[in-house]
Amino acid sequence: MSAPIEDYALVGDQETAAMVGRDGSVDWLCLPRFDSPACLAALLGTEDNGFWRLAPTSGGRCTSRAYRPGTLVLDSLWETPAGTVRVTDFMPPRTRLPSLVRVVEGLSGTVTVRSALRLRFHQGRVVPWVRDLGPCTVAVAGPDAVWLGADGPVRVVTGADTVDWDVTLTAGHRLTLTLVWAPSHRPEPPAPLPLPVETVLKETVDHWHRWTARCRYQGPWRDAVVRSLVTLKALTYAPTGGIVAAATTSLPGSIGGERNWDHRFCWLRDSTLALSCLLRSGYRDEARAWLDWLVRAIAGDPGDLQTVYGVGGQRLLPETEAPWLPGYAGSRPVRFGNSTAHQFQLDVYGEVLDTLWLALRAGIPIPAHVWTLVEAFMDHLRLHWREPDHGLWQVPGPGRRFVHSRVMAWVAADRALRMGEALGRTGSSARWRSLRDEIHREVCREGWDPGQRSFVQSYGSPALDASALLIPRLGFLPVTDPRVLGTVRAMRRLEHGGFLRRYGQGRTGDGGQELDGLGGTEGTFVACSLWYAEALAATGQPARARELFERVLDVRNDVGLLAEQWDPDAGRHLGNTPQASSHIALVETAFALTPALRA
Repeated sequence: MSAPIEDYALVGDQETAAMVGRDGSVDWLCLPRFDSPACLAALLGTEDNGFWRLAPTSGGRCTSRAYRPGTLVLDSLWETPAGTVRVTDFMPPRTRLPSLVRVVEGLSGTVTVRSALRLRFHQGRVVPWVRDLGPCTVAVAGPDAVWLGADGPVRVVTGADTVDWDVTLTAGHRLTLTLVWAPSHRPEPPAPLPLPVETVLKETVDHWHRWTARCRYQGPWRDAVVRSLVTLKALTYAPTGGIVAAATTSLPGSIGGERNWDHRFCWLRDSTLALSCLLRSGYRDEARAWLDWLVRAIAGDPGDLQTVYGVGGQRLLPETEAPWLPGYAGSRPVRFGNSTAHQFQLDVYGEVLDTLWLALRAGIPIPAHVWTLVEAFMDHLRLHWREPDHGLWQVPGPGRRFVHSRVMAWVAADRALRMGEALGRTGSSARWRSLRDEIHREVCREGWDPGQRSFVQSYGSPALDASALLIPRLGFLPVTDPRVLGTVRAMRRLEHGGFLRRYGQGRTGDGGQELDGLGGTEGTFVACSLWYAEALAATGQPARARELFERVLDVRNDVGLLAEQWDPDAGRHLGNTPQASSHIALVETAFALTPALRA
């Protein structure tokens, strides 16, 4: 049986990440980077697909666990009838090769702990060739080699294609296990750790403490904000600055269904909110790195702009299915890659130009050649903004005239005008102002439903969409406009269990699960619930806003992580985890609500 999604904690080195369950098992690990093939994939299958469990032989789940404050170092406490041990999991910041370090310490009594490792390369499929080399064990398959070493004596329990070690610990004794990935053509084993584990652990903790000390947020939810920022940093691919949407793939939005997508890539729709989150939190270097990644990724013909790119900015993200993996809780297919990269998504033009404008306003220099890109984007948008697209949520099937997409086309024209004025480049101002005004008139005419007194999801449809909550934030209409107030009131029909669905049939309130043709009932969306809280605060309802915000805080898992969705009926997380958009929205909402709270 699959462990609940919320049972998993994240450890990472800002190039890849491991998911550690409350039973002490690492059930997901891609090496050497986020989008590499998994070598531990039990999260999407069974133990036969790869795992690494480190736990007392008596079994069960850890008694308690927590990150060390302001870090990504995880401590898990195991209390057994025979005694107590602590397991510390972390990945040192990458200097050479990726490594996962697991330290087990005896705190009281005498406890036997087992390390059970089953490596399965190529997305949990390929059984490696395993060799015991004395001080370490190596598993090799194709281009990959993983080395496991210990800094003390262990007792080999099994061999063949598995690595099982036992160790008996008394109070004050410790064993460090280190798993290191290296290219399989290397002739010699890599050094497990360049320094004693105490030094490496201290350097890792100090690294995170230095980073979190820069956080500007000072308010009642500082711990939650810092945890979300650490998570966002952990989802950032350090060599390029790209931010992946999540560390996992194919965790379902509907248990047993086909809403299973690969989120180990970078979405343009997150660009503005990510940059805003980093800038206002005090992380200017990270904001600049994200902007640099964005500018490199989108270079080229504006007509070839994608919705999603790889961590290096790569465009080819071919989607494949893995029939050998049964999927999380039987949710199939398991997908690797993302075919939505080539959908036409009109809103991304607005996201890109809004991000550039936000950076310029914050004093981040914009390269001179980027203005040529702005002009090319606007020339393309002027010809194509009326075309149907697949919208913010990348809805499958025929394109529609989504309201949010048109609002973002307005944003593109508005931000291009503002940048032109700031940079003294006003040659196209008249054309762009005319386009901006034309889009505004059409959206207010075609996207407004007078019967519901709300903006809707697409022209001619009664369906509501939570993205309409972003209208005042984007500057399309002021927050005091009756149409904004009506839209916020109408969102009650998307509420479910105190949270917000991303869209639904507004007049019937049925949740709209067939709007995308995929069937099944997905959960409420964490980011949408947080947008709703921010909109409530902005429209003079701070008490409701705080109540909703703290309701979201209450559904974080025991170490403060949020997945993409929350199922109020089953009381569980759904979708890929941890989700960058959920944690970005948490930080942004905390900043928005704190002044209202103080007032």
